[in-house]
Amino acid sequence: MQLRKRTVEGANMTTDTRAHPWMANSAPGALQAMLDEIGATAISDLFEQIPSDHYRKEPLDMPPTLNSEIELRRNLLETLGKNLNCQDNLSFLGAGVWQHHVPAIVDEIVGRTEFATNVWGSYQSDHGRNQAWFEFSSQLGALLNLDVVQLPVYSWGCAIGHSIRMAARMTGRKKVLVPLLSDPERLSVIQTYCQPVQMDSHIQIITVAADPITGQIDLSDLKDKLGSDVAAIYFENPAYLGTIETGAEEISRLARNAGAETIVGVDPISLGVLKAPGDYGADLVTGPVQPLGVHMQCGGGVGGFIASRDDPRYVHEFNGFLVSIAETKTPGQHGFGLACPHQNSYGSREHGKDWTGNSTYLWAIAGAVYMSLLGPEGFREVGHLIVSRARYAAKCLAEVPGVQIAWQDNFFKEFVVNFDDTGQTVTDINKALRAHGIFGGKNISGENPKLGQSALFCVTEIHTAADIRRLTDTLREILL
Repeated sequence: MQLRKRTVEGANMTTDTRAHPWMANSAPGALQAMLDEIGATAISDLFEQIPSDHYRKEPLDMPPTLNSEIELRRNLLETLGKNLNCQDNLSFLGAGVWQHHVPAIVDEIVGRTEFATNVWGSYQSDHGRNQAWFEFSSQLGALLNLDVVQLPVYSWGCAIGHSIRMAARMTGRKKVLVPLLSDPERLSVIQTYCQPVQMDSHIQIITVAADPITGQIDLSDLKDKLGSDVAAIYFENPAYLGTIETGAEEISRLARNAGAETIVGVDPISLGVLKAPGDYGADLVTGPVQPLGVHMQCGGGVGGFIASRDDPRYVHEFNGFLVSIAETKTPGQHGFGLACPHQNSYGSREHGKDWTGNSTYLWAIAGAVYMSLLGPEGFREVGHLIVSRARYAAKCLAEVPGVQIAWQDNFFKEFVVNFDDTGQTVTDINKALRAHGIFGGKNISGENPKLGQSALFCVTEIHTAADIRRLTDTLREILL
């Protein structure tokens, strides 16, 4: 299309009249002015460090151009309509994002303008926001039996990465031990945070074997690898594959004796029935925010928290927002404000303890509402409900010919189901289940050769006995 051009009065440049003439960087002369400023002759000069054989030679195979907002909207809705969702289908997926019940009042409060706009404003803008954040930190701290809780970062993997870097700064060491049976997605994020071996800040990741009988950390292998150069031991409880780490207190003791930090990843909704990490010696605790009133999201960003004991050694290493309470000038009145803001990249940019990155502060509001609704008794009830229904599901599935349950007496809401004796692959089984409106467990067959043809199934409070029987009957029909 031939575009009409005009000269902007008083400026030696032409502008496309479809946009405002003073829209930033829209004038043709702006690009050349920026190149002149940095001493470059062309855009390609900025990428001269990239080898020529790394450039794509052929054009991208792109779909036809959409020429209007109407076409774009229609295309987007048609594409989204191909998705299979967990409302119209029965889902047993988990492995980091779980289908839990979100009370209606959580959505109502999170969606209020007072929070939806203020949370994302400057950190000076506060109309009750800091108090809500304080309540999130306080309630979650009570669950963990720890005193200091940072506002959520982007994801659980990010929270683990930050915690490992905190431990490395505190100890001056450059090794961290993690379970061999770790979530590949979270492990990849950890590896990114630990940085390449060529960098001075590189942290070496060493995996610790699993006990084949229990699925828990192999303590003998842990002892062999734990030395004076280890900054931290990281493990999850419940673990990625659902098992409960009954030796958590012993792991913490071994770490403490070696001068290493104990970092524990925990699903907060399990803490109504499982021992709090603060009670078995955890120094730093991470976990997902998503089980606390956050809907499943497509693409991530469901939040991860970091917590510690009330010790200046730990407090001075946090890289995000901490909210505290203090007396005001008026006797009897208290205010809520951010503590240690100079430590993060908001306050000190590149001089902060670590890059804060994308955060999920609105989910702190959701978590505060959710935890206040449940209270201690509610957490106990939902925890017992999840355990009982997950155990019932494992029992029913074990009755299907050829199906085996790994570590069947030691899990919370997720468990490993092995299909080796059925003669079918998890891929084929899950495809057949989808044809019946059921999402089977996450396929973990390729993650560890010893797992064989296995899937990680998740059962929560939303699953009824009828749902479980439907899964079992459908699976029996598929396999027979």
